[in-house]
Amino acid sequence: MVTVSTSLLFTGPKTLAFQHSGGFIHADSRRSIATATSRVTPRKSNSSLSFFASAMAAAPQAPVDTEEKKESDKFIEEMVVLPTNESSEKLLCIRHTCAHVMAMAVQKLFPNSKVTIGPWIDNGFYYDFDMEPLTDRDLKRIKKEMDRIIKRNLPLLKEEVSREEAQNRISAINEPYKLEILESIKQDSITIYHIGNEWWDLCAGPHVDSTGYINAKAVELESVAGAYWRGDERRQMLQRIYGTAWETEEQLKAYLKFKEEAKRRDHRRLGQDLDLFSIQEDAGGGLVFWHPKGAIVRHIIEDSWKKIHLHHGYELLYTPHVAKADLWRVSGHLDFYKENMYDQMNIEDELYQLRPMNCPYHILVYKHKLHSYRDFPIRVAELGTVYRYELSGSLHGLFRVRGFTQDDAHIFCLDDQIKDEIRGVLDLTQEILLQFGFRKYEINLSTRPEKFVGSDDIWEKATIALREALSDKGWDYQVDEGGGAFYGPKIDLKIEDALGRKWQCSTVQVDFNLPQRFDITYVDSNAEKRRPILIHRAILGSLERFFGVLIEHYAGDFPLWISPIQARLLPVTDSEVNYCKKVVSDLKSAGIRAELSHGERLPKLIRNAEKQKIPLMAVVGPKEVESQTVTVRSRYSGELGTMTVDEFIARVRSAVERKTCCNPLLALSSSEYWQNPRRKRRSRNRSQTQLPPTMQRLLTAPRRILRLRRGTGKSSRVADESSVNGNREFDGYNHREGEAWRGAPVSVLVAVLRIPLIAVSCLCQAGGDELRVSTELPMSAGEINHLMVYDSRPYAIYV
Repeated sequence: MVTVSTSLLFTGPKTLAFQHSGGFIHADSRRSIATATSRVTPRKSNSSLSFFASAMAAAPQAPVDTEEKKESDKFIEEMVVLPTNESSEKLLCIRHTCAHVMAMAVQKLFPNSKVTIGPWIDNGFYYDFDMEPLTDRDLKRIKKEMDRIIKRNLPLLKEEVSREEAQNRISAINEPYKLEILESIKQDSITIYHIGNEWWDLCAGPHVDSTGYINAKAVELESVAGAYWRGDERRQMLQRIYGTAWETEEQLKAYLKFKEEAKRRDHRRLGQDLDLFSIQEDAGGGLVFWHPKGAIVRHIIEDSWKKIHLHHGYELLYTPHVAKADLWRVSGHLDFYKENMYDQMNIEDELYQLRPMNCPYHILVYKHKLHSYRDFPIRVAELGTVYRYELSGSLHGLFRVRGFTQDDAHIFCLDDQIKDEIRGVLDLTQEILLQFGFRKYEINLSTRPEKFVGSDDIWEKATIALREALSDKGWDYQVDEGGGAFYGPKIDLKIEDALGRKWQCSTVQVDFNLPQRFDITYVDSNAEKRRPILIHRAILGSLERFFGVLIEHYAGDFPLWISPIQARLLPVTDSEVNYCKKVVSDLKSAGIRAELSHGERLPKLIRNAEKQKIPLMAVVGPKEVESQTVTVRSRYSGELGTMTVDEFIARVRSAVERKTCCNPLLALSSSEYWQNPRRKRRSRNRSQTQLPPTMQRLLTAPRRILRLRRGTGKSSRVADESSVNGNREFDGYNHREGEAWRGAPVSVLVAVLRIPLIAVSCLCQAGGDELRVSTELPMSAGEINHLMVYDSRPYAIYV
């Protein structure tokens, strides 16, 4: 028995997972996605199913017939659950101790090196040293010395000393950075950890009992980078050595495979390979140039964003990129955010400032006229470009830039509207993220810090509103007590990508500060002036960062609806070029992004299209020209057959309108499939053009459990709600239906029987009751897609 929550899509090796919700459909026989928290116990099956409970699930991958795709599939199938610092205290202690062992090894090999700090991090540890630059050869020497220290099984000894004693010891070994660290420690009692009697460091712990607890084969030194002391570019440049450490050698191997897959998905490499964007050093670091293909994706994202916001009652704004410096003084940015702002410009004896945020502009728009309590809530939104100063060493592709566009919005509302507006933002956030394939989130609620503005009463009311909105939404969340901004409580949402990595994108913040600073008011029912509540919110965060996450989530293999090029025409010879040009023109006229590629042999044209991750290829030879058709090849399913141009257009447009990620050709209704003379399947009745009566009954069945078995001459039984028993045979297959069931109908289960699957289990939940459908009947991506179209319940198909 498998228990699945209403939002669960549990995936395992060779597992297909699908969900249709909010207009989003992701169904393809070679793709899978993991979603929300689950409780899963696999049911035994005749097929050999090995399940892995991992938050990391396969995302859309590269072409099915490339070595890259095969390697990626192998990685996904073999992926194991890796512990984290939060889930394993032992692992955290191992990593912290490894940092100390590495520092001891470095100072043994390089006696003149000076140590600074060495914490554990998400996947390992690092330590900063003041020393000469290191090479890869040096890293190997350091690792060998670490292995020797680990093998000696030296004890980790904790000692508490006075501040004066610690200062004397540090001065005795001439460690200036440790003296500076000591000055920043507030406690009078100072903790020191020793490795045997040979090396010690200021440290609060925790550590393992001895170096022998570390598995040397589960530790690896990864890289060396430069880092300024205290993050200040005016201070000394240090050598930072990164390492990774795990409990077992198997975990290390799994992590290294994960790193390799992450490297394959690196948005910086894919951005160059697919010609999506660039960062031109001649123009300056951290400034993004959107190339035509990337700009198309951005346009699609922006267009979708605007339509959804207009539908949800937002009004769009466009505001300037600069403003007088006085505006930022009123907002408080010059006092609290100046280090992240660019220098001011003197224009006609007045100082102007590039904007680091959009908030003051939206407030000025609000202040432009008087408002009544009847006007609320007021929702304004802008895709506003902002500029923030970042150190050159911290810049990282699209993830850390100096100029970026925020999907910024502000809601002006009354006290008693906070909860409903927050809930509306959460619903909107889910709707937008779902259409891009992000279903799993980590949510944090941050509450009042020690220093804050606003009354206790309004803080309490706002915090309760945020809690209730999250509870109404049914989302699990963690509370960061005291972690809110000084101006109000907030909700932060991180999305999880195909590899299980979490990315900060969405945020909702209640603000009691800016309304007071800008003295914004409204007139209440008693004709008195009151101050409204301001809610900041962003869903995608920034378009640049979100695009980078999107590239890595899909490995550059975008769903059809956002793919920069949706179809490429490939003539077999130059004789078909003119016809291809006409087809391209027809496709473009229908709103399909198409292009023509020729001048090479057909296999190379196909290969080039696959390398560029073009979803659909239309091959044209003499027969296609004569019959005015195209032969379609999909990256996902290979050859799909010949069809008219109008039919091809209809299929693509249908898939794009539904934002489906599956093969558009296979997105057929049941009746369309059975009437399609080109369908290829083994059947006793190849001339059948009507949907069989049994299938028609399935389409209209209000609720039931269905069990289908391949026709092998075995007896079958049908039992519907009226307890009608009997045998039914359908196109070479025998059917057996189980007992009636409460819940939504399974509308379409079998229609396009093209890609064989060994065993299928469809799971859905309604009203607390589980509906299980299992079959040995072959199914295809198109069939599964229609299962999603007609039934919005979650399904998991195990192969």
